[in-house]
Amino acid sequence: MTDDAQPLPTGDTVPLPLGTPLPQAEGDGGGPHALPLPTPDEALELVAPLTIPYAFARKFGTVVHTADPLTIALREGADPRALIELRRHIGRPFAIARVEGPAFDRLLSDAYAMDGQATAIAAVGMGDELDMLADGIPTAEDLLDTADDAPAIRLINGIIADAARNGVSDIHIEPYETGLVVRMRIDGVLRETLRMPPHVAPVVVSRIKVMARLDIAERRVPQDGRMALTLGGKLLDVRVSTLPSRAGERVVLRILDKENAGIDLDALGMNPAMYALLREALSEPNGIILVTGPTGSGKTTSLYAALRLLNDGSRNILTVEDPVEYAVEGVGQTQVNAKVGLTFAAGLRAILRQDPDVVMVGEIRDRETAEIAVQASLTGHLVLSTVHTNDAVGAITRMRDMKVEPFLLASTLRAVIAQRLVRRLCPACRRPVEAKETVAPLLGIDVHATVYEAVGCPQCNGSGYKGRTGVYEAVRVDDTIRRLINEGGDEQAIAAHAFAKQQPLAAVARTLVLDGVTTAEEAIRVSRRDSDAG
Repeated sequence: MTDDAQPLPTGDTVPLPLGTPLPQAEGDGGGPHALPLPTPDEALELVAPLTIPYAFARKFGTVVHTADPLTIALREGADPRALIELRRHIGRPFAIARVEGPAFDRLLSDAYAMDGQATAIAAVGMGDELDMLADGIPTAEDLLDTADDAPAIRLINGIIADAARNGVSDIHIEPYETGLVVRMRIDGVLRETLRMPPHVAPVVVSRIKVMARLDIAERRVPQDGRMALTLGGKLLDVRVSTLPSRAGERVVLRILDKENAGIDLDALGMNPAMYALLREALSEPNGIILVTGPTGSGKTTSLYAALRLLNDGSRNILTVEDPVEYAVEGVGQTQVNAKVGLTFAAGLRAILRQDPDVVMVGEIRDRETAEIAVQASLTGHLVLSTVHTNDAVGAITRMRDMKVEPFLLASTLRAVIAQRLVRRLCPACRRPVEAKETVAPLLGIDVHATVYEAVGCPQCNGSGYKGRTGVYEAVRVDDTIRRLINEGGDEQAIAAHAFAKQQPLAAVARTLVLDGVTTAEEAIRVSRRDSDAG
């Protein structure tokens, strides 16, 4: 910027004449950054807030902040001379608001991730040609940059951008004879969001394969890959899985929002007693802490929250995972690779030669991994892992089934956490009702007790639910439980002692229902087998 160029003050109207060219920026070898005036067809698409092409908005740090009165957000540090060209393009005066970098990125994401699907679907329906082997795909493609007008690219970008904005965890792309169906898993429930003609299926699948660096010529065997994407500055990691089916290849995209790796332990939804129990177990210098639950119950998120608490720079933390879902600064992460013999057991054995203080094993699946984990805890390491069981006490039985000696298990196990996820009721539209006669006995509540039911409103997209929260139970291994494990005590005896002071899963779920956090049906779904004992 030249010395005579003065920054534009916040909130001032910009009295720039139409047609004024943008001066050349310092250090830029090219000419003026002119934005062509939109054609009549393009003008129809420039509906507020999409009045500025995304590539220009991102490069020069400008985005529409409010439409009435028209205010342009200018990123801190951006060259204000870009506003000259913007004034020419928009054709009317506007005010300016200076915005810091992170806040600007959120504005950019919110402004340009809207209606991406509708535009892309219309383009695919026109039958435009697709360049399926686009050269030079960058390592991390920006979903909001629509400079490439290939319809399939815009379709996929629109689908993923829409999914990321709405908190979708999985996107299912399913071909049938009658059409291509797109379903999204929101808060653990699949919903159909899009249906397209059947001829679109091979085009879309091939484009996804190119983005994930998969073999587009191989359609007979399943393939797995991943792609790194950004959504207006927000990093996304998308795992891709293809599976041959009768009508074509099914594709599932698992969206891993890297911001979830930064969730703190106190944000998981544990009650104070459960939180204190887990903090106490994590403060132990050695031993095993297990997290149990079915697939999709949030076990990995809980483990990462625990690692974040322990990751203070004074410990060497190493993990072996399948796959590595989130990259965590300060933690050494190793991915299982069965093709070259890097199993959980082999990875754990190698990790123990790396002088670790804390070890996280993605899952204990077999006897060998279980035995190495026990040996690691005996030699002074804190081991965190997951086991697939229905409840916390069941994990003790499962470890015994893997032929871990009871006396070793008793001396190394510190705590077991069992968890589920339930959908949160939308606070804007939930409605109080009396508990149903068929539901109340299953939860152990009074028939006339006040509970809440889902209604549906624009804030929750008509579902009645908004987000999820965890339901937890915990077993803290004390001297009594240690003795019961060593003597081969059954699950009922261990549970009777463990839950004398702590609440079991069913009781925690019941509390969430009475507090209006979730519905009775959701609570019964996650704690049905324990409801009689709760």
